[in-house]
Amino acid sequence: MLGGGAAGLMCAIVAGKRGRRVVVLEGSNKVGKKILMSGGGRCNFTNLNCTPANFVSANPSFCISALTRFTPAHFVKYIDKYNIAYHDKSEGQLFCDKSSKDILNMLTAECEEAGVQILTDCKISSVEHMSSYVVSCDKGEFEASSLVVATGGLSIPKMGASDLGYRLARQFGISVLETRAALVPFTFTGALLELTSRLSGVSVRATASTGKQSFTDDVLFTHRGLSGPAILQLSSYWNTGDEIQLDLLPELDGTRFLLAAKLNQPKLLLRTVLADHLPRALVLELQALLWSELAERPLGEISDAALEQLANRLHCWVLKPSGTEGYRTAEVTIGGVSTNALSSKTMESKQHAGLFFIGEVVDVTGQLGGFNFQWAWASAQAAGEVA
Repeated sequence: MLGGGAAGLMCAIVAGKRGRRVVVLEGSNKVGKKILMSGGGRCNFTNLNCTPANFVSANPSFCISALTRFTPAHFVKYIDKYNIAYHDKSEGQLFCDKSSKDILNMLTAECEEAGVQILTDCKISSVEHMSSYVVSCDKGEFEASSLVVATGGLSIPKMGASDLGYRLARQFGISVLETRAALVPFTFTGALLELTSRLSGVSVRATASTGKQSFTDDVLFTHRGLSGPAILQLSSYWNTGDEIQLDLLPELDGTRFLLAAKLNQPKLLLRTVLADHLPRALVLELQALLWSELAERPLGEISDAALEQLANRLHCWVLKPSGTEGYRTAEVTIGGVSTNALSSKTMESKQHAGLFFIGEVVDVTGQLGGFNFQWAWASAQAAGEVA
């Protein structure tokens, strides 16, 4: 087993309980680092509302088999076995009440029970295959009939992320789709960067959209650009050069709201009325950007057409990111080992018997909210049952 993250440990447990001798080779100094940092230290370990629609892949149907056979309820059984307290934060997102350590401790305890050997700080020098798979590293040489690659993606390199899994796939003639950072903040340049910098720390509930995808949640202004759940979600569907749209009044009919304010409070200024629904600092920036010529005119003196036009702009503020913060802060990596080369039932290579790829290294990427962990558990279970 190459990789001691969520998928690697889970697969080791499943295979070990089948009586297989399992060795986990982890490159960093401890297993489960991303588990520990996830969910603000409380690990959003699954989502009760998990469906294939919550995943991005060149082959959207590939994940169906594994996700159907190992559901969030199956993983919760592990949680209950260890009496780990958890809660549903919102929309099916399950978090530990105490600490992400509870999840990692559970996984390592299960590994111990299954007789799994875990080695850390392993520097892999080569992987070869003749009659079996031979992995050479600074801890020795390991030979096995099955090799599971659970090395993750390129996100958060300070956690030990590497391209090992992609290199191994290519070594064995398996296609690797182009990768990019996902669930990651957007960056801006020029005047937009100056604007977001001035608003750094300000958060607003909005609908962020690009193409056919949209997400309604908090949007956070930063000194580099935009972050927050809605933006992270959108980043998985954004391509370089695309524009994004922000609806700053997602729960309001902006035109109706402004016309009603004009009728009922004609002496008020636009910024005063909008400050009831948007952060004042953001309203002042928008005033300078969108309605500076109306700034000091009371609502009663502004035409209905002008108010309707302004409402439309608040519902569709068009911005063009210059890029993203990249793998440094990305939660996941989109792309990776082509699913066309793998069995959707077992995660085994169609070309090489005994070679498996699971978790983030595969071209299956979940949305924010526990979905990537569920893919890790499900793909691991699929491989562990046969590896």
